[in-house]
This record gives sequence, structure tokens and C-alpha cells, in this order.
Amino acid sequence: MHLVSESGLPHANSPSQDVYSSESTPKRRTLAAQGVLLTLLSLFSVASYSADPSSPVTDGPYVFLNQGQENTAYWICQSQLKQTPIANNQLARPNDCGNLPQPLRHSEAPQVEADTYTHAGKIVALSDVHGQFDVMINLLKAHKIIDDQHRWAFGDGHMVMTGDMFDRGHQVNEVLWFLYELDKQAQAAGGRLHLLMGNHEQMVFRGDLRYVNERYQTSAELLNRSYDALYNKDTEIGRWLRSKNTLVKINNLLFMHGGISPEWVERKLNISDANQLFRQHLDDKKEDLKQNDLLNFLFFTNGPTWYRGYFKDALNEQEIDQILNYFKVDHIIVGHTSQDRVLGLYHNKIIAIDSSIKNGQSGELLLIDQDKLTRGLYQGEQLTL
Repeated sequence: MHLVSESGLPHANSPSQDVYSSESTPKRRTLAAQGVLLTLLSLFSVASYSADPSSPVTDGPYVFLNQGQENTAYWICQSQLKQTPIANNQLARPNDCGNLPQPLRHSEAPQVEADTYTHAGKIVALSDVHGQFDVMINLLKAHKIIDDQHRWAFGDGHMVMTGDMFDRGHQVNEVLWFLYELDKQAQAAGGRLHLLMGNHEQMVFRGDLRYVNERYQTSAELLNRSYDALYNKDTEIGRWLRSKNTLVKINNLLFMHGGISPEWVERKLNISDANQLFRQHLDDKKEDLKQNDLLNFLFFTNGPTWYRGYFKDALNEQEIDQILNYFKVDHIIVGHTSQDRVLGLYHNKIIAIDSSIKNGQSGELLLIDQDKLTRGLYQGEQLTL
């Protein structure tokens, strides 16, 4: 398996990672400077993306749904492959396998959930965790979204993760299994976890492994599968992820990973049709997606998982208003383009929530209660956006 770890520099074929607003020249200069700083920091923070690649790897669990394997959990314990039986849907790790998750497997096949909700109460949103499990947990505990046992504590609230759980970091599986269990806990409490697909989920599913942390090469080799095949639709986590939406509308808010470009409006697309197309074609090869005009739009540069136009002076506020009016919302919430904080653009009509959790040092989340927008800081402090 060919893996290339993140270098901190944009890939030659990736969209620009410039970070600035279109509100005013001083604001653009300030945000541009922040973007330069973040880029420079990323050059020196590769170590934060990964554990020491020379140390033994502890990873898992992995559950494959092929006949004869569906009741077995596979683990990598100190770079050794082990397996344990799954009894009553409970996964139990081997004794010498660190603190890997021991989830309770969902007994039924994943159900496709609604992508439009009205009259929802409190909402929390974060993005681009990229395998940084500890930072994510700290944030969620600090703001009482989960309790000390990492269980759902947000009642009937809605939590939105706008994509990019995969790649870069060294605890991707911990993130995925935690969200897998939280999904069920939220529903049981009358709330919802909306796990939206980002560009890095799409990349991994179709075998683009440029940003996979190098420690996972050990797991792939021991399990005798390519890394992307560890999350195929014949795996527990892969099947669950493929049921998820890419866009969700909650009250007067629209969430997705990258953004909505004017081209969406020109094409007169709707959310449900787009979500269905994403689910249907997540495993398609890049060259096949490129051959179809609509899929080429949805999956790449101007589509909702890659678009960065809000951060490039590409749109004026009137164009933003036209997009908001099309969806009948007041705010669009996006990840994908890194900031050093939760940031409001265009008078908070666009809210950027990729707060650089991927660096493994800190991060923020967005709290929404009725019309109040709040930055949730890493240690629990809350500031009005």
C-alpha cells in the first residue's frame, strides 16, 4: 500500500488554502496574515499529526461483514494482529491493547436519516477533526456535549460534524468509533448527530491515500487489505458512514464541509437529490466522476465538499444573499478552510468552523441557541461570535 503523509504544503492539484474575508481590506489583510501564520506553523507541526512511526502500533477495532467474519473483531496490539469474538454485539479488546474503544455494535443496518429539520433547539458544530481524538474529546467535554465517560450529554440537541474525520492524525479509528456510539446515544436521548461527509472521506473511499497517517500502513499490512478497504461497504464503520448525508439544513442554518457556490443555484439543485447522489457514487473512481457533468460538479472544486470561494474574495455580499435566499436560510456553516478560530464572514452569514483541530493542539466549536451564535473555546470559555 502506498501512503504519503501530509507535508504541510498544499498538494499541487488541491485548491488554494488562502484564508481571508471579503468584508473589508483591513479584515482581508488580517486574515491573510493569519493564513500565512497557519501555513508556516503547519510546516513545523507534522509531528502533531502522528505518533512516532517507529514505535509499535496499537489500532482498531476493525469489523468486517463478510460471511464468517461478522462476529469477529480484529485488533492491532503492539504491531501484532489479534482477534476477539463479538458476543451480543459487544466488542472486547485483548488485554494488551491499550485503551482502544470497545463499542457496542448497532444491531440493525444503518438508516438514511432526514436532511432537513425544523424547530430544533440547541445546536453544536465542529469540523476537520482529522484523527485528533483527544482535542475533540476535550472540546466536547468542556462544553458539556458529552460527560466524563464520553457519553452524550446534550439532551435533545443537535451536533453537526461537517466532515474530515479521516487522514493526517493518528487516532482516526478512535474518532470514528466514538462518533458511531454517540450517534446512537444522541438518538436515544431525542437528539441527533449529523455526521457529514467531507472531501477526505471521499478521497479515502476512492483510494486516494495521500494524507493517511503512515502508522496505518502497519494496520493495512497486518489485515492484508489496502487502507481504503478497511472502510469498504463490507465493514461495520464503512457501511455506517455510507448512510450519512453531505448537507443538512437545520432551522435557518445550512451545514456542509466546503461551501455552496453560485453554480449550485444555477443548476437548481436541491439538498436531498444531492445527498442521494453522493451516497450512490462515494465509491466511484475519480476518472468516472469526471466523465459526468453533474457528478464532476458535486464531487470537486465548486461542489459542497471542496468549494473555498468564501475565502478568496470570489463573491460579494449580494451573491451570498442570493445563495441564502435560495435555501431559505440565514447562515451557511462550513469547515474545510483552516482558521485559528470559529470565524464569521459577511456579517456572520457565512461561519467558518475549521479551527485547525487537525494540528492536535487546540480548537473551537460553534454553539447555536435560537439566534445566538457563540464560539466555544478549548478550555470551555464561551464568546459571542
